[in-house]
Amino acid sequence: MPHPLGMDLPLIQAPMAGAQGSALALAVSNAGGLGSLPCAMLPADALRSELEALQAGTTRPFNLNFFCHPPPTPDQARERAWRDALAPYYREAGLDPEAVPAAVSRVPFDARTAHVVEAYRPRVASFHFGLPAPDLLAQVKAWGAKVLASATTLAEARWLEARGVDAVIAQGLEAGGHRGHFLSDDLTRQAGTFALLPQLVRALRIPVIAAGGIADARGVAAALALGASAVQIGTSYLLCDEATTHAVHRAALRSDAATHTALTNLFSGGIARGIVNRLMRELGPIHPLAPPVPLAAAAIAPLRAHAERAGRGDFSPLWAGQNTSGCRAIGAAALTRELAGT
Repeated sequence: MPHPLGMDLPLIQAPMAGAQGSALALAVSNAGGLGSLPCAMLPADALRSELEALQAGTTRPFNLNFFCHPPPTPDQARERAWRDALAPYYREAGLDPEAVPAAVSRVPFDARTAHVVEAYRPRVASFHFGLPAPDLLAQVKAWGAKVLASATTLAEARWLEARGVDAVIAQGLEAGGHRGHFLSDDLTRQAGTFALLPQLVRALRIPVIAAGGIADARGVAAALALGASAVQIGTSYLLCDEATTHAVHRAALRSDAATHTALTNLFSGGIARGIVNRLMRELGPIHPLAPPVPLAAAAIAPLRAHAERAGRGDFSPLWAGQNTSGCRAIGAAALTRELAGT
């Protein structure tokens, strides 16, 4: 029978900014899962274009994902210290450390974004790093959208339930990409998926979605057996035909390097899990001088572009979860059906 979120299969494709657009979401939704579009890095015109593509490409539900991080306060002293920490790499590459571009924007959900999205009346909206302001959340619910949000601890899950979300995504510590924590940045409080999931299922009255480290049909079945109403999977989709994953990132996922991931703040300023590369090894994966999300990304960008032109991922955010065994270079629809065991 159909899932409460409207899909036929209990599978949600995790939103992966920088590695996908609407094509991946459409393939998953049309296969019976719930495709997701990451919206936090899309300016208004690009967001409209992707929403038009989604509406034209499917009558199935899809999920629009937004960030709710607090806008950072620029700190010139910290920014200078961060650039100084990276200066040896600039010199090695023959780059000007003063020619740093503006940071790629990661915009928290706001009234302007809500205005763009409202015309499309999405059936599902999800939030990372907490929830938007109450008036904005009420606006999303008034569209008729089901609201999902990430929790990394039981305390966060209870906080979300108390504010009216329709389901909680239990983001285990194994998950790739940015951690969704928002009540505490103490990583020792965070648990793996199969430790966190049953706690949330037992404590909450609303559905719980498992996320993190699940890469195949057996993992999906295990999560469902522990009470998950659905499973959200990202890493396994990174090699799919419809993904826009960079060639350097794809190569890393296919290599032995993919067996070693770590949490890092080097690439955006936010804590995120990725494949360990040169910068993470040499500076340490978490650096005290990295400016808060998303400000750290600006000084990394020239180094990343220079290395990627040479086919190296030394300075790239090679986001991946701890389990990359499910990565397959196949169509996303076929992968979705495999994950569901159909």
